[in-house]
Amino acid sequence: MIGLLAQQLRDREVSARELVERSLALIEAGNGRIRAVVALRAERALAEAADADRARAAGETLGPLAGLPVLVKDLEDVAGMTTTRGSLLHADDAPAAADGLVPGRLRAAGAIVVGKTNLPEAAFEAYTANRLFGVTRNPWDLDWSPGGSSGGSAAALSAGMVPIATATDGGGSARIPAAFCGLVGLKPTNGIVGRGLLPSWIDLSTDGPMGHSVADVAGLLDVIKGPVAGDPSALPRWEPGPLPARVRLLAAPRTVDWGPLDPDLQRAFDDALAVLDRELGLPVELVEPAAVTPAGNADEDWFTICCTEQAHEVGRARLAEQADRFDPVFLDHMRAGLEVSIDEYLAVRRRRFDHTRALDRLLGDDGVLVTPTLAMTAQHADGRMVGAAEPGTPADALNTCLQNITGAPALSLPAGRLPGGLPFGVQLTGPRFRDDLLLSLGARWEQVRPWPWYAPGFEPLAAQP
Repeated sequence: MIGLLAQQLRDREVSARELVERSLALIEAGNGRIRAVVALRAERALAEAADADRARAAGETLGPLAGLPVLVKDLEDVAGMTTTRGSLLHADDAPAAADGLVPGRLRAAGAIVVGKTNLPEAAFEAYTANRLFGVTRNPWDLDWSPGGSSGGSAAALSAGMVPIATATDGGGSARIPAAFCGLVGLKPTNGIVGRGLLPSWIDLSTDGPMGHSVADVAGLLDVIKGPVAGDPSALPRWEPGPLPARVRLLAAPRTVDWGPLDPDLQRAFDDALAVLDRELGLPVELVEPAAVTPAGNADEDWFTICCTEQAHEVGRARLAEQADRFDPVFLDHMRAGLEVSIDEYLAVRRRRFDHTRALDRLLGDDGVLVTPTLAMTAQHADGRMVGAAEPGTPADALNTCLQNITGAPALSLPAGRLPGGLPFGVQLTGPRFRDDLLLSLGARWEQVRPWPWYAPGFEPLAAQP
């Protein structure tokens, strides 16, 4: 959608003000159904759009995203807006004095922030619901979750409200909602996108673009990538390199051996592997999950790190004194984190190197691991698993944590729909620093298996060509 609208703006077929007005109207019309957007800056966005139109008319040089409306996940600062992190504790915080790193880079490229999107409290869940703004629903089926933690952004994109919505990824938060909403989601190699602030999970999280097409995601990565002062793990500005002459595809149903997949998931995954083989000429070697994570359970190690680091950031005193202000599932995670001993925490931190070495050896320079993005078919909008009475995501429901543990890039691609009607996502995990390899394969996949950009029943900002 980004390239289409950017060209229309350059050709003067539409003005930036018209696009922003249309985006705001679509949000007003559709947000009551999905609760994706939690705050707007309509007047300022319209004024910025008018400025962009005047600059274009004057022949000024504009950025690649000039005039395009964007929604920002409410984990990231936008100057003049409160960043709530989906938490009652931050509902009354003062507005941010300046843009966060990624919103700032998008705005420097000309994008116009129209509002903010919902997330689970502190971005710590695979569904999107909180006590401050409520439940976000999947545009493909309102009974189900769009995933998390960037579920508000995914729902808004899937409903066609905007061409750009930001996402982060600390354990799948860009890829999970991309899979559930029929979008493309990239978790870049750790360090390619600098971090302006210390994340709650010290070195697992990264900003990760999500969009309607592989080209949209690749273009956004080009805008947001690059180091930033104060980030000791940031890489020099990354550029794509020569692609390997031959790509080895390895396929596993899971990244950790939690047992067999749901039969519907397994059939969808088998169909995706057949497309790679028969239509793209890329034969797939099947491997067991134990070959992917021989050093132990990477999902449990990821959970230990996240709970421990987040709990100590929130603070023992605040968790005790203001327990009634936290989401119960989040509070349980934090209490678990406080119980982790320093010996346990350091053992897991050291085991990250074992997981990374194992994946590096498996993939080499030319290997790509293919898995389902998710090991579950759906999750109720309020976070309950199918058949469960209480919300919460079990550890065996995801294939998205290993990549954050190891720093490897991963790309979720739409790969059809499951019998219940929700989209199914296939995930490509590549060697570190070979994000370009994944995007190249994703573009080839898109050519032979194109997908609808939007969920049915919503009027989008731009028609799909």
